[in-house]
Amino acid sequence: MEDQLVLVDLFDRECGTAGKLEVHQKGWLHRAFSVFLVNGKHMLIQKRAEHKYHSGGLWANTCCSHPRVDETLDSAVSRRLKEETGISCPVKEVFSFVYRAVFENHLIEYELDHVYVGNYKGDFQTNPEEASEMKWICFEQLAEELITKPEIFAPWFIIAAPQVMKMAQ
Repeated sequence: MEDQLVLVDLFDRECGTAGKLEVHQKGWLHRAFSVFLVNGKHMLIQKRAEHKYHSGGLWANTCCSHPRVDETLDSAVSRRLKEETGISCPVKEVFSFVYRAVFENHLIEYELDHVYVGNYKGDFQTNPEEASEMKWICFEQLAEELITKPEIFAPWFIIAAPQVMKMAQ
């Protein structure tokens, strides 16, 4: 069965549900989250698997997804962080933002993205269904690459990562 996404208004009030593919074909605003794990001045990032329905092969934050219908954001974050990386650690929501991106395959990502940050020092396991690679990157190198090679990053990451680095300073 196809995942059902939670449709929201600009104030994150629920206004319905719809299938994941339809939501991205029609560009409807929906709830999402992004998890950023940091260790000092380093961030754990992942290169999205090539077969992902959009942004395959681009670098992004540690984990990102959508909560299920009737699932709290906190529960969804813990579940997906474990599924994507093998990591269980405390994280907290630090901000949210809305963005819209149209991809080459004509899918549209229009999300109200809740950003969670956690401090983590330990092992991780790359889930090949989600990512082809994961690595720690120092803030200085990441900031440079966001400026000189923005095309290698997912669009939401370009918006959120600088804010996360600024908060972690």
